[in-house]
Amino acid sequence: MERWKGRVALVTGASVGIGAAVARALVQQGMRVVGCARNVDKIEKLAAECQSAGYSGTLIPYKCDLSNEEEILSMFSAIKTLHKGVDVCINNAGLAHSEPLLSGKTEGWKNMIDVNVLALSICTREAYKSMKERNVDDGHIININSMGGHRVVPSADKHFYCATKYAVTALTEGIRQELREANTHIRATCISPGIVETEFAFRHHNSDPEKAAAVYESIKIGDVQMRPVEQVS
Repeated sequence: MERWKGRVALVTGASVGIGAAVARALVQQGMRVVGCARNVDKIEKLAAECQSAGYSGTLIPYKCDLSNEEEILSMFSAIKTLHKGVDVCINNAGLAHSEPLLSGKTEGWKNMIDVNVLALSICTREAYKSMKERNVDDGHIININSMGGHRVVPSADKHFYCATKYAVTALTEGIRQELREANTHIRATCISPGIVETEFAFRHHNSDPEKAAAVYESIKIGDVQMRPVEQVS
């Protein structure tokens, strides 16, 4: 991590869960981290905690609705103006709606595509553009995928979500191939976690908190709570 000190990372969905944990870890290692989310109150609190802890890096909260391309482009423009550009892009933001394939609402499907697929692709494109403009040849694009991007969970309310995560698997391989063709050392990585206890299930099952809690009960063994990584950012 020594070579990343002072350099800029963008972490999407940085307000809670895996995104917040990643942002904290990178700040602790001395990076300047732009953490974005629709609601930045929690990121601002995390930034204060990082400062109080004496971490050598900095967390910069940025309000951005990733389902809106104009807001994403505006964020990258601000990063360029204030911090020169992005060296590491961690596409962590993601969401799921309980919208089955045979009865789901189109609005929910579109929102999952907008955030899980299109926002990831737009951020990747803009991050790569930022790196190339500054001749950064050692940048890194990291997609937080899901085990749901490699298998279809036997639950109707997760089928469309899994489809978007399968897209992330394909997109990451496509990015890797294009980077290779561009003869660059910029890397693309796909990380596919299993279930982790964050706010994800409670947002997914927002009308049924008991069902959400049951998701996390499934990863508890006796009195020992297992916390690997979440299905999504």
